[in-house]
Amino acid sequence: MRPALYWIRRDLRLADNPALHAAARAGRPVIPVYIHAPAEAGDWAPGSASNWWLHHSLQALADALAARGLPLIVREGESLATIVELIAETGAEAVHWNRLYEPARIEHDTRVKQRLKAEGIDAHSHNAALLHEPWTIQTGTGGDYKAFTPFWRACRRQAEPAPPLSVPTDLAAPDGARDLAGAVVPPAGITAPLDALDLLPRVDWAEGLRRTWQPGEQGAQDRLGGFMETALADYREGREQPAVAGTSRLSPHLHHGEISPRQIWQAVQTQLARHGAEGDRLDSAEMFLSEIGWREFAQHVLYHHPEFPDAPLNPRFADFPWQEDPGDQLLGAWQRGETGIPLVDAGMRELYTTGWMHNRVRMVVGSFLVKNLRLPWQAGEAWFWETLVDADLASNSLGWQWVAGSGADAAPYFRVFNPIRQGERFDADGAYIAQWLPALAGLPAKHRQAPWQAPASVLGDAGVTLGVHYPHPLVDLKESRQAALAAFEQIKKGA
Repeated sequence: MRPALYWIRRDLRLADNPALHAAARAGRPVIPVYIHAPAEAGDWAPGSASNWWLHHSLQALADALAARGLPLIVREGESLATIVELIAETGAEAVHWNRLYEPARIEHDTRVKQRLKAEGIDAHSHNAALLHEPWTIQTGTGGDYKAFTPFWRACRRQAEPAPPLSVPTDLAAPDGARDLAGAVVPPAGITAPLDALDLLPRVDWAEGLRRTWQPGEQGAQDRLGGFMETALADYREGREQPAVAGTSRLSPHLHHGEISPRQIWQAVQTQLARHGAEGDRLDSAEMFLSEIGWREFAQHVLYHHPEFPDAPLNPRFADFPWQEDPGDQLLGAWQRGETGIPLVDAGMRELYTTGWMHNRVRMVVGSFLVKNLRLPWQAGEAWFWETLVDADLASNSLGWQWVAGSGADAAPYFRVFNPIRQGERFDADGAYIAQWLPALAGLPAKHRQAPWQAPASVLGDAGVTLGVHYPHPLVDLKESRQAALAAFEQIKKGA
């Protein structure tokens, strides 16, 4: 039986993998291939943190495949040309892959499928990343949703997700597969060719990422299991507190396809069946599943509005009077976590160290950039894209347009998060600030949110001199809020 190519992208797992299952159907030999072609993402090639994750996740996948007797072929170059070359080398008669939904990927994949079918190759794409594909959820008039709540209600009216697929038991490599891979994939693994892809930073800034994450399918399963046992029951409350482990932190595993939403869905149902589906536990489970729904909503919006990552969904916001920032001084201070606003700076330092930031804090730092500093949301979107290990085009764009007030189901333009009040509410003892801003750890908790308001004696006792150990505030929160509201009024009136 002639082999099938399994073309790997962001589906770095063996379980619940429709393309891998289809390639291996009826005992057909399978040739797994990863083709490194970042240019095919258009203007949104993966950033540095995402590339770090990809390197280690590919290594984990290669090890899992090797344990089942399959070498992973790693190639670099244009995907279609590489697939055609591999078909000629292997005699493969079928190609299977899992779909991606970014505009540039859809356009490219359409060309790949058309070309392969024209040459008589059995070419199939599959859904491995979503509970519901973007075109399957429609309003009553057949349109797309602009608000999350009705979108998620429509999703919940659909049939329950199908059970996840197990790892295929009949995986087999064709004769000569290791010879085929030999020049690219050493028999003991793929360290050399992965290094050649230049995914890791040349100056090693990733120590914090290594301490925080375990990329790969096993890491995803371990994190899911830990969350189910320790945090799901209290998710409704725990998710709001950045200093505690109250969220799943599955977003980078989901983005890279190391776990599927169907697996998460099943894990939640299993947990509810085991411990009872009622009261606070059920409320927390529904809240957690709605976060999976928010990810689905982001893909829905991007699919129907492909310009979404670059342009405001509400066209009035194209004329917003952003503040001038010569030399990117304001932007640079925000990126470095040196704004003098502790909750903002703590979040930005968590991001730079770990490649991740708590969602509550993401909203605060985003609001501060767009509304207090009055800098374009696209600048924040670009920085997150470079530094987040879960940098997802749809979710990143939706989040930034939400906080800017210009996107789907966006926060009202007049909502400006007050970092002091947010900290007092969700980090009342200042533990999160103390963790990421050790210079302020000696202050009493009530002064950590706004050290410039602390008496000089309190600052002195804590060994804090503003402007030396920690910056003065970059802007006055009240005045900058009023300036933002005035700017929003301009575009509201069409001025």
